[in-house]
Amino acid sequence: MRQDGVMDIEPNTAIAACVAAHQRLRETTDTIDDETVRAPSRLPGWSVGHVLTHLARNADGHVLRLEGALGGREVARYPGGGEQRERDIEQGARRTARELVEDLAGSARRLEDTWSRSQRAGWPNSHLLADDHWPTSASSVRRLREVEVHHVDLGLGFEPTDWSDDFVDWELPLTLKRLPRRLSQPADARGLLAWLIGRSESAAGVHLDPW
Repeated sequence: MRQDGVMDIEPNTAIAACVAAHQRLRETTDTIDDETVRAPSRLPGWSVGHVLTHLARNADGHVLRLEGALGGREVARYPGGGEQRERDIEQGARRTARELVEDLAGSARRLEDTWSRSQRAGWPNSHLLADDHWPTSASSVRRLREVEVHHVDLGLGFEPTDWSDDFVDWELPLTLKRLPRRLSQPADARGLLAWLIGRSESAAGVHLDPW
């Protein structure tokens, strides 16, 4: 079952998958240098440093919301909204490779610790949604999406073929469900359907709005 675009996954399973994804990300980033973090990522306008900073602040955002729920308080992942998010990423991207990697690893450890405490407490106050549309128990699977996709965006050798089976099994049906909403032209819908049911050799020319 899925509600509001949230994958309904047993939290323990999702946490284990995300811890493994964090480890793969550390293996990719542990030896990068200052030249690498200044290089363009696969995301337009973002360097590798921007992507690493985003991943670190995303982890901290999950911690903020989960800590709030543990204390019975509704706390947004980004209390300052989109402006704070963009400002933090832009400022953080200027740091050295060592600072970026240490920040990334530290934020992941804090999040994993907070997940453990939330599990032991039984995910209290999960109804406090803050600015999100998913319960706190869905934090790990949302984080898994961020790590797996942005790991590829770094452009450092990790490719979609390296995605975990768990991530693909969970994400692919959800992405397929959203496809009709991303087709802006009737011709695109027809072209995609023809390919899906084996009446066209490819989906070439089909335009999808941003994911």
